[in-house]
Amino acid sequence: MAITTLRLNHKKGGVLPHTKPVAVIDIGSNSVRLVVFEGVTLTPIPLFNEKCLCGLGREVATSGKLGQDAVERALMALRRFVSVVDHIGVSEFRVIATAAAREASNGPKFIEKAEAICGRPIEVISGVVEAELAAAGVLAGDHKADGLAGDMGGGSLELIDISNKALSKGETLPLGGLRLIDTSKNDLKTARKIIDEALDKVSWIDKGKGRSFYLVGGTWRAFVKLHMAAHSYPLRVLHGYKITTESALEFASYLVKQTDLKDVPGISSISKQRRHVVPFGALVLERLIKKIEPSEIITSNYGVREGLLYSMLSEEDRLKDPLLSACENLAHLRSRSPSHAFELCDWTKAIFENEDLEETAEEARLREAACLVSDIGWRTHPSFRAERTMAAIAYSVYSGIDHSGRAFLALSNFFRHNGPNSDGFETTYSDLLDKRTLKRARIVGGAIRTAHMISAGVTGIIPKTPIFYDEGRLVIELPHPYDALDGERLEKRLRSLGKLLNIETELRVNSDSRFFSFLNF
Repeated sequence: MAITTLRLNHKKGGVLPHTKPVAVIDIGSNSVRLVVFEGVTLTPIPLFNEKCLCGLGREVATSGKLGQDAVERALMALRRFVSVVDHIGVSEFRVIATAAAREASNGPKFIEKAEAICGRPIEVISGVVEAELAAAGVLAGDHKADGLAGDMGGGSLELIDISNKALSKGETLPLGGLRLIDTSKNDLKTARKIIDEALDKVSWIDKGKGRSFYLVGGTWRAFVKLHMAAHSYPLRVLHGYKITTESALEFASYLVKQTDLKDVPGISSISKQRRHVVPFGALVLERLIKKIEPSEIITSNYGVREGLLYSMLSEEDRLKDPLLSACENLAHLRSRSPSHAFELCDWTKAIFENEDLEETAEEARLREAACLVSDIGWRTHPSFRAERTMAAIAYSVYSGIDHSGRAFLALSNFFRHNGPNSDGFETTYSDLLDKRTLKRARIVGGAIRTAHMISAGVTGIIPKTPIFYDEGRLVIELPHPYDALDGERLEKRLRSLGKLLNIETELRVNSDSRFFSFLNF
């Protein structure tokens, strides 16, 4: 009885309070996918995610129709997805359909059957709307996005310009992976001509020259996975992965030339149903890079579905910092005291008021993010806490952060648990940081480690035991009634922090009644 009561009182588990699940079914040309999001939040977190590679658009270009087998698979998938949604219980349920359903002659009949299963209208969106939603997804993942976004699906390729959070020049092209296989009769040479002819008609494509190009869609995510594997990249997070234009072009050309992908590193991570599309996705990217001449290639894991969720946010929520919002949520869900995490943001700021350590706005933002997630690993066994927390932070779902930012957050918290002068597991991510940023990660980790020795993670103490610079020393003051918190471990951690800064340290107890001073070299 007690266990039953406990379960009834904790139905939401680790889900954010005041959020209600939102379901989106995306009926695409290659896959039909259900995503149930935790709620309408700045960082979309999937509660449930399932796809079925139905291949609805496989024959549309040449036959003009959705294949019967594909239709039956899609309808079966929809029945299951609707049942899942009913069992979860959601506040909103949206169903959208893209290129295959809107272009096939039997598309309306399919939509009619699908609506009967879903019990609601299905939004068959235009190519321009699809481009706008994909771009909104890119913005949801990177609030500073600037450049062209390309969303390559099974039936079409959407291109759109993103600048200062404004979207313009959205266009849809008949260059989806399945469509290209169909129209070219699975011949890459023929496909190249089709691609070039389509791209030549985009009059504004040169607007992307010298700017970022954002990859959206499952085919290009497969391309990125293979690129990571080929280059033994240490952080296997697709979102925010950057590739130089030269490297992307070289790798795309390499994949196009492969007669069989079985020997390509990482190919086992790509589903067998998608592998045959990868060379065509690589070919489209190769031709786009040569046409646009972008400055870099950036992967976005967020697309149409996340863009739909982003469009549901209030203007106030869109203006919030997505990274700090996500880290605040993590602090509320997994730390002992979210309030203490916010106190750390203010307490550590004083250390960087030294002119030799002056922060940029982005560096201050990342320091605050590191503080917010600094206690999420407290339940992990102490022997593995540094390693496991580092990995958990590196692979958490964030938006508004690149891979060097992820590495900074992860390493700051490795040093927070293992000590700022330690070496070992952190080498996995340290290559992603320059020397200045790696040192900052050590300092932030050492500062958080020192603060926890004062506060024991309890709110309300470190605001009254400040850290500051005084006469060439880094000082922590322990006024009454906190003077008894003085101890060898605290002194040792302060010395360790001072060593990083090459500065004397002082633990000032009872306002100068006694102090310890250390010169660190």
